[in-house]
Amino acid sequence: MVMRKIVAVAFPGQGAQRPGMGKDYCAEFAVSRQAYEEASDALGWDVADMCASEDERLNLTEFTQPCILTTEIAALRGLHFRYGLAPDVFGGHSLGEFTALVAAGVLHLADAVKIVHRRGQLMQKAVPVGIGGMAAVISTDIDVAAVYRSLSDLPIDVANANSAHQVVVSGHLSALPEAEKRLREHFQDDKDFRFVPLTVSAPFHSRFMKPIEAAFTETLREQEAKLAAASGTQVTSNFTGKFHAASPDAIIHGLVSQLSNTVRWVENMRCLAERAGVIYEIGPSRPLRDFFKSISLDCQSITSLATAERAFSGHN
Repeated sequence: MVMRKIVAVAFPGQGAQRPGMGKDYCAEFAVSRQAYEEASDALGWDVADMCASEDERLNLTEFTQPCILTTEIAALRGLHFRYGLAPDVFGGHSLGEFTALVAAGVLHLADAVKIVHRRGQLMQKAVPVGIGGMAAVISTDIDVAAVYRSLSDLPIDVANANSAHQVVVSGHLSALPEAEKRLREHFQDDKDFRFVPLTVSAPFHSRFMKPIEAAFTETLREQEAKLAAASGTQVTSNFTGKFHAASPDAIIHGLVSQLSNTVRWVENMRCLAERAGVIYEIGPSRPLRDFFKSISLDCQSITSLATAERAFSGHN
């Protein structure tokens, strides 16, 4: 008897958006169109139209987040319909963690898009535009603890431990030049070191998001009674680096804490790999594939129906 491989899916977060995302799935699958309809009904505006058009609001955080989440769920539903894709474990990077919770059945799509729409609004309001900034630190085999130590007295935090070769720092824009100077000194023997400022509107996943934690807790508590917390054990937590506990309180705490703490993505990837024999990245673009590769893990990226057809050729 041949045993089926355990399947993991990982969902990228903000930054993965692109105009036209999801159009191919909507053209092909009623279940994908239904996902956009559910989201639109919940939010009161046409999510599919914003994703499919050149609407500039797609890059505004409060709209970006529900649009990406809906597109990823629409894709997953289409892949299940055509290829029978039925993942066993789920992970998501930052915003993608909310997609993972929907995919696992912990959250309903309609509730999740309202949650992340509010999350986007709160994140944008936490720090005035122009005050906060973020930068990617790229080097070979980064010691994250050493980065923490180098920046410990600056208003800068480690926002994302993304891969063996990349972390993202976040905090006051005015402190980023000093952060770069210190890190260049620390990594002076690495000719491949880079410090790349990111185009963002706020210092996400830093201490400067703490002022919005109470309001976001209230948003999540409004949906607490509908959380299928038992399924949380199938979803990795960015905050803990492990799988969620089967507890509404623990899930809410993890999602709130994610706002102002490091996204422990390397640990998330390893957790998924420990359980799964195959990992798929499902999203409008493929930022996670190279993160998996950096720790010697294989991840197949599915960014469109065309790439899905290549990935699943011979498996349906």
